[in-house]
Amino acid sequence: MSDNRYRPDDDTEAFSPHPPQPGQGQGSQGKLILGNFHQQQQNQRPAQPFPPQQPGPQHFGQPQHTPAHHQQRDYAPPRPAPNAYPQHQPGQGPQPGQGGQFGNTPLPSNKPLKKRSKRRIGCLSVLVVLVVLLILGVITSSRALAFGSAISTQSPLSTQTGYMTTGDRTNLLVMGYGGGNHDGANLTDSLVVISMIPSTQHTSLVSIPRDLWVQNPPDSGNFTKINAVYQTASNNGQNRQVGADAMAKKVSLVTGMDVKYWMMIDFTGFKAFIDSIGGVDVYVPDSFNACYPNNDDAAKDASWRVVDFEKGNQHMDGATAISYARAREPMSQCSDKPSKNQAELSDFGRSARQQIIIKAALAKMRDITTWPRFFSAMDSLEKTIHTNMSLADLGLFSQKMDLSDPHTAHIGLSTSNVMAIDTASDGESIVVPRGNNWSLIPDYIKQNLYN
Repeated sequence: MSDNRYRPDDDTEAFSPHPPQPGQGQGSQGKLILGNFHQQQQNQRPAQPFPPQQPGPQHFGQPQHTPAHHQQRDYAPPRPAPNAYPQHQPGQGPQPGQGGQFGNTPLPSNKPLKKRSKRRIGCLSVLVVLVVLLILGVITSSRALAFGSAISTQSPLSTQTGYMTTGDRTNLLVMGYGGGNHDGANLTDSLVVISMIPSTQHTSLVSIPRDLWVQNPPDSGNFTKINAVYQTASNNGQNRQVGADAMAKKVSLVTGMDVKYWMMIDFTGFKAFIDSIGGVDVYVPDSFNACYPNNDDAAKDASWRVVDFEKGNQHMDGATAISYARAREPMSQCSDKPSKNQAELSDFGRSARQQIIIKAALAKMRDITTWPRFFSAMDSLEKTIHTNMSLADLGLFSQKMDLSDPHTAHIGLSTSNVMAIDTASDGESIVVPRGNNWSLIPDYIKQNLYN
């Protein structure tokens, strides 16, 4: 498969906008001027003190002269007794800067009490926010741990990779299958190895043709397409782990890569997952049309529909994304219209499209605008994926792999490099290495990995 299917400037990657600049102030009006209340009182006092022979106002039985240590306190003095203030004539207000007078005594101010009240309200607000965040954190953590336990054979916080600190290449086999209880529901239509070096984040994607002709089961003398390995080993989906382990071993043997980790994706659930994150943005590199079944279970609905994709940027919902990734039947299957691009309907073309959808889905999950949808996305994913990677390792793997790097390798095994089309004994079209030389496949992959 040629590399021109993937554009270095592909805009399907996640976009994280710069945070907005802080807003401007509201001008000088309404400023809160902080200071010492005692200093404010001193500024308000008249120039002349009380004459010694004139008693000051009695404040609720307090002594006439306030002790000095009371004068230094930072709170308002007690209020005067009721009716202690003189009656002013209508229209005769207090003098500027004096705030109302009784003789030469300034009126007491309540500003410090208001400050204290505001501070108390502010502290309570912060406390409420912290409590809410704590509750959300606990709920989110417990939900994430439950999610990790549901999708993986490993404990959620455990690690088999040293939490992705290794410099060794880590290989994850992603298998997509139709799902359900009908015939062929457990055939793996999509086989992609995501190979990543955690220390450098260098990432490669290797697509395995589903029609590759292999011995199944091992040492049996029986041959099938590689997409039947999981179905056979799992007893038609009854034991997912056994079936997935068998597929990982088979892919390791074919590619020469050490594939320890795997993840299974149910296409029916994946469609719901894409809808839960609001769809995906995809760049379609080549236009094509094809026939697509209205139902994977032909016993329920054997009819077909035409799917048509034009070159360029498109936003796809779950159903559209899955049909784009899986479509392979020619137009002659359901229509008299001519096919636009027969090459897209090959196993190799479909493998490339599946890589595009995986890339778009990962980009959308990294987009900050998608984060509020995570709970509904987790609900969908619980019914969609199963893996032998812990939640911690899988999360770090997804975070570290870099599909936006222009050097990221997109390796497709096709007739343009090391593969050839052949015919099985029953007349079925199959894929084999050229000259039946199986060493061509690992050699080609090794030469093209992003190291």
